[in-house]
Amino acid sequence: MRATITRYVAWDLLKVFSRTLGLLTAFFLFILIGTEAQKMNLGPGPTVQIMQYALPMALAFAIPASGLFAVCFVYGRLSADNEVVAVKSLGISPMSLLWPGFVLAIVLSLVGVWINNVAYSWGQTGMQRVVIQSVEEIAYRLLRSQKSYSNPRFSIVVRDVQGRTLIRPIINFQQNNDMPPCTVTAEEAEFRSNLERGTLILKLTNYEIDAGDGFVMKDTGSMEREVPLAFASAKEQRTGTPQQLPLSQIGSEIDRQREEILRLQQSLAAEAAFELLSGDLDALGSGAWENKRLDLQGAHSRLNRLRTEPWRRWASGFSCLAFVLLGAPLAIRFRNSDYISTFGMCFIPILIGYYPLLMYGIDQAKSGILPPYFVWLANVICGGIGLFFIRRVIRY
Repeated sequence: MRATITRYVAWDLLKVFSRTLGLLTAFFLFILIGTEAQKMNLGPGPTVQIMQYALPMALAFAIPASGLFAVCFVYGRLSADNEVVAVKSLGISPMSLLWPGFVLAIVLSLVGVWINNVAYSWGQTGMQRVVIQSVEEIAYRLLRSQKSYSNPRFSIVVRDVQGRTLIRPIINFQQNNDMPPCTVTAEEAEFRSNLERGTLILKLTNYEIDAGDGFVMKDTGSMEREVPLAFASAKEQRTGTPQQLPLSQIGSEIDRQREEILRLQQSLAAEAAFELLSGDLDALGSGAWENKRLDLQGAHSRLNRLRTEPWRRWASGFSCLAFVLLGAPLAIRFRNSDYISTFGMCFIPILIGYYPLLMYGIDQAKSGILPPYFVWLANVICGGIGLFFIRRVIRY
């Protein structure tokens, strides 16, 4: 009898979970793609391309919510139909009903860790790459409709666009590490992407370049200038950040970062000793010394973020188990056949309690104030409250 009940509950949970997962994944996928497309002015082609990269992120949101909805639906209905009472009257512990939900949550949590790893290391990087490679299409669309295109590093204003030719463009390059600021005006201009080289080729005709320091260069001929696609894109290209690294690489990256910190510390100690021995105390307060101190501070900050990232992905993945531990006993205690109400009564406290605690733990761990394992604080509290209610369901 106990095995029959367990199989019945497990099958019911799987059916509800699979249906809910499909609907919620489609919903989150639509939100993610729509937000990115609107923010970056993507056309139909790039929007379709980012769908595959947005899918892991949508699943990362949908799996915990679907698991919570499934247990609220199944256990709420069982309790409202007095099936829990009937099981107890047969001398069978309510844990026979709860075990399928907990086993499903553990499996989903392990899958969730893998999904989070793929979403951050592959999905976000892929979406960023699609946006950067689409800069030519985005820029031409905005120039045709608004006569301007800009980002913090690069901007163009035109009088008109005829085909692919820009009429009377004014192009501003902002100050950056690769080039000084300058303003370029031309009679005509055209640009095209070179995806193999990762550059945007800008062709100018009858142009004038004003570097702003009195240097002006004019030419009635043509000139081609290459700029990196990431430089011309409205989306900043971030590579090698802790968030983009897969879990398999973070350990070795932590070791390299510690070696870098040790190198910076030894360099600062040697320079400080030299300045003290030479009596040049003013050098210790110079801008160069401050820049090196900031480099060391940035290296420590990166190490903290690297150490936090594995804990964050595991904690985010196991949010599914925490939600089920809380949602299953509460659904039984509420004894409400209206599964939407039951889901709302479980999800709203999670929304206003779990996620702020999770973000607090992540922020404090990344800043180095708290150890990295504090990102599990929200899971521990949520799961602890759930265990308290599970005990009450079993006893009463």
